[in-house]
Amino acid sequence: MSALYDSKSKTLDDRGIRKLLNSRAKYQSWLDIEAALAQAQGELAVIPEEEAKKIVKRAKVENLDFEKMDEIYQKVGHGFVPFLKVFVLACGKETGKYIHFGATTQNIQQTAQNLTAKKVHERFLSFVKDILANLADLAEKEADTVVPGRTHGKHAIPITYGYKVATWISELLMSLERMQEVEKRIFTTMMGGAVGAFNSTGEVGIQVQNKVAELLGMPAMEIPSRNISSQKIEYINCLALLANNLHKIAEEVFQTSIEEFAEVSEGFSKGTVGSSTMPHKINPKLSKGIIANAQKLYSLTSAGYASAARPFEADSTSNMLFDGLITESLELMTEILMRAEELTRTLTVNRKQMLQNANINQGIDNSEYIMMYFANRIGKDQAHELIYELAIEAETSEKSYREVLLANQTVRQSFTEEELLEMLKPENYVGLSAKLAHDMAEKCQSVVATLE
Repeated sequence: MSALYDSKSKTLDDRGIRKLLNSRAKYQSWLDIEAALAQAQGELAVIPEEEAKKIVKRAKVENLDFEKMDEIYQKVGHGFVPFLKVFVLACGKETGKYIHFGATTQNIQQTAQNLTAKKVHERFLSFVKDILANLADLAEKEADTVVPGRTHGKHAIPITYGYKVATWISELLMSLERMQEVEKRIFTTMMGGAVGAFNSTGEVGIQVQNKVAELLGMPAMEIPSRNISSQKIEYINCLALLANNLHKIAEEVFQTSIEEFAEVSEGFSKGTVGSSTMPHKINPKLSKGIIANAQKLYSLTSAGYASAARPFEADSTSNMLFDGLITESLELMTEILMRAEELTRTLTVNRKQMLQNANINQGIDNSEYIMMYFANRIGKDQAHELIYELAIEAETSEKSYREVLLANQTVRQSFTEEELLEMLKPENYVGLSAKLAHDMAEKCQSVVATLE
């Protein structure tokens, strides 16, 4: 596996994905495609139907002689022929004559990888569904929890934590839509032969490809060229964007769990050790794993773009590279999604500390609130200038913002002290944060219901 692991990886449920990506599963997927090809050819009288049924029956990985396969590998120096030879042996001389009829190595391998990726993809969507459900619950629960809004690493104006979660949901829903939209292009069937032009099969070859596509539940490529790879890059990009959404959440948790923020913390199980030298350490293990694996995943698309531009009808350098890129992308995404599901389900929110942090500037974060009151009377530009001068005075002196405001004659003429103090409370200037949180949570729950 090419993902980045730590001790936390062993405690997470991969929903059977790693098993789908091991070498035994790879050989079984090749057998599944050879079986579908034989069945299609049998039904269309390309090969004897009885022999096709025998091929389908024998297409089980336990029927392969792996010792013999290794022996043949040493002799022929080809990545697929040894597999074919032992499969022929497993089916017998007469039946073996009809295996791999009119197909080429990449027809089987690429279609098999697409079939495997489709199975993994379905599990990915189950993770996304659960992550969205977790975030919908969090957005509802924290819709009114006041927290500082931050831009450029500094306090902006107050929001609620539910609103922050709603922004995560919004992006994840976009990624879900992309993941669903790309399915028809990436999970396809290719049975065009050596260069994709059905040279050895003619018109019946197209019928065979369509039948194989039907048996596998994956649409046939219109032009089954081995040199078409843009859909693979698109899929890796979809995974990278999904990873980026989860990376953003992980970065926020990583940063705001620092003691100086102390706004959230990852779920913790007693007995978990953070450091071999510092007994007190409780590290953000889920977040750091998401961050590291996401950063590695981003790097894969550039290699794909370069390789997809190779000329002519096929190139084994491109085939080899994309075989590795797709597999690595699936492995990295698995680690990211496992961690993100647990992170979003077990995240602890420190409401008291969030409110305390929102008040750390003693009301100055609500300057826009006061400015907009004056803007309605004296215009936006003059109002901005007035409040800017007062805010900067508070920032650069030892006076509190409240003191500076109350000392200003224009402000005192507009508000009573009690009214002004109310305007400085962060909970009184969170805009539509709570509404947006509830609305997005409701939308998210509706989408999740369609994924059941």
